[in-house]
Amino acid sequence: MKNLVYPVATEKALNMIDRDNVILYVVDTRAAKTEIKKEFEETFNVKVKSINTSLSMKNTKKAYIKIDPKFRASDIARRLKLV
Repeated sequence: MKNLVYPVATEKALNMIDRDNVILYVVDTRAAKTEIKKEFEETFNVKVKSINTSLSMKNTKKAYIKIDPKFRASDIARRLKLV
């Protein structure tokens, strides 16, 4: 099952990449945090420290994926062509 839908490239999301080492992704609304973590780690070969999720009024689910300090979110952003 594909849980990661697309990365978010708003100004706030890009600031979180540099400041907090966090990537913001829109994910499947039925996806659990463990499923999101597993798919993200396998896709980008990084270690995820934590995940926070939120549901919006538009029925979309966002995952705030905090990357382990050994890895850089800016490297992943470049691979996704966000920066």
